[in-house]
Amino acid sequence: MRPYHLGIVILLALLGMALFSPWLTAYSPTAVDLQGALRSPGGQHLWGQDPLGRDVWSRILYGARVSVIVGFTTVAVSLALGTLLGFLAGYYGSVLDELIMRLVDILLAFPGILLAIALTAILGPSLHNVILALCLTGWVGYARIVRVQVLVLRNADFIQAARSLGVGDWRLLYRHLLPNLLAPLIVEATFGIAGAILGEAGLSFLGLGVQPPTPSWGSMLNEGRQFLLVAPHLTLAPGVVIMTVVLGLNFLGDGLRDRLDVRRQG
Repeated sequence: MRPYHLGIVILLALLGMALFSPWLTAYSPTAVDLQGALRSPGGQHLWGQDPLGRDVWSRILYGARVSVIVGFTTVAVSLALGTLLGFLAGYYGSVLDELIMRLVDILLAFPGILLAIALTAILGPSLHNVILALCLTGWVGYARIVRVQVLVLRNADFIQAARSLGVGDWRLLYRHLLPNLLAPLIVEATFGIAGAILGEAGLSFLGLGVQPPTPSWGSMLNEGRQFLLVAPHLTLAPGVVIMTVVLGLNFLGDGLRDRLDVRRQG
C-alpha cells in the first residue's frame, strides 16, 4: 500500500471513529469505575482504564470527535478568510495588498502556537476559543497561495476576455479564478487539518483546550504522563493515535500534491 492510499485509509478511519463512536464501544467515555483505576489493557477494556477507571478506548473514540470538529472547522474558516484576503491583495494590489501582506508578515513573525496559547489564556479554555485561536494564524498560508496565483492569472487571456465581457470581480473570482486555485488549496487544506489537530492536542495538553470531562487526545496525554511508569498505556494510546492521524494526513497531502501538480505528471 502506497503512503497516499494509507493516508486515505487513516482519514476514513478518523471520520469513522468520530461518526460511529457510540456504536464502537460499550462504555461511556465519562463513566467512572474507581475499582478499575489504572487497569492495564486486556479483558473487557482492551485499551485499559485511566486513573478514574474510565475506558481508554471510549475516550479515544470520543476524542476523535473533538479532533475532527477542530480540524475541519479551523480549515474551513481559515480557507474562506485566506481566499478572500488573498484575492483582494492579489487582484486589487496597491495599498490593500501592502496592508494585507504586512499583516501576514506580522503573524508569521510569531510562532502560531504561542499566539494560540496567548489567545486561549485570555479568552479562557473552551472548544470555540481553541478554534478561534487556531484560525488566527491558520488563514495566512491560504492567503499567500491565493495572492501569488491571482497575481499570475489576473493578466491571463481568459481573465482579460471575461473582463471585456463585463464579468464582475466577484463572479470572476468564483467562476474563473477559484477553479484554477483548487489544487494548491486542497493540498494546503489537507496539511492544515493535520496542523489543527496537532494544535488542539497541544492546547488541551496545556489545559487550554476542551475541559474535563470531555475527552481530548491532548488532555489524555497530560493525564497519563503522571502515571508513565505504572500505566504507560495512558500515554501510549493517545500519543500513537495522534502520531498516526497526523502522519496519515501528511501522507495524503504529499500524495495529492503529486497527483494534482501538472508539472510532475509530465
